[in-house]
Amino acid sequence: MATTADIKKGLCIEMNGDLLSVVDFLHVKPGKGSAFVRTTLKSFKTGRSIDHTFPSGTKIDIARIERRPYTFSYKDDLGYHFMHSETWEEVTIQEDIINAPQFLMEGQAVEMIVHADTETPLSCELPAFVEMTVTYTEPGVKGNTATNAMKDATVDTGAKIRVPLFINEGERIKVDTRTAEYSERIKS
Repeated sequence: MATTADIKKGLCIEMNGDLLSVVDFLHVKPGKGSAFVRTTLKSFKTGRSIDHTFPSGTKIDIARIERRPYTFSYKDDLGYHFMHSETWEEVTIQEDIINAPQFLMEGQAVEMIVHADTETPLSCELPAFVEMTVTYTEPGVKGNTATNAMKDATVDTGAKIRVPLFINEGERIKVDTRTAEYSERIKS
């Protein structure tokens, strides 16, 4: 069994029947009184962040989680279907545990966080940046690129994002999946 001295960012702990990931932590030793650890924890069940303070030396239950490579296959009424990249095992998950489902394309590589003891998928993370093709956008006006003005665009998955005025239909762009924002144009 671990103690609060083992707490670090990304650690997954079990507390109150929930799996929580440590987002941030701070060891505090006040001038008067005993030391404590102030943490920010994110629930895998609800997705909410909570602040929790542990007295120093408190025992914590560390949950075993694994990061596994999967490939997106297809979506239907049951959910999103993924195939393990090495074992070819197929798993179906719901949209609420995928960090950016609007950018999923067939054959897209993702990383799934799985609770190792129960084999339950906890979250599915797309790469930080994905390459997409602009399928629709209003044409850019020549000479209107001096400002940081943006316009609406639709990418090949149907997602709508804001892009600079100089981006045209058919161009390949890089999209940040964490913020759902345009990152850069891909030169061919």
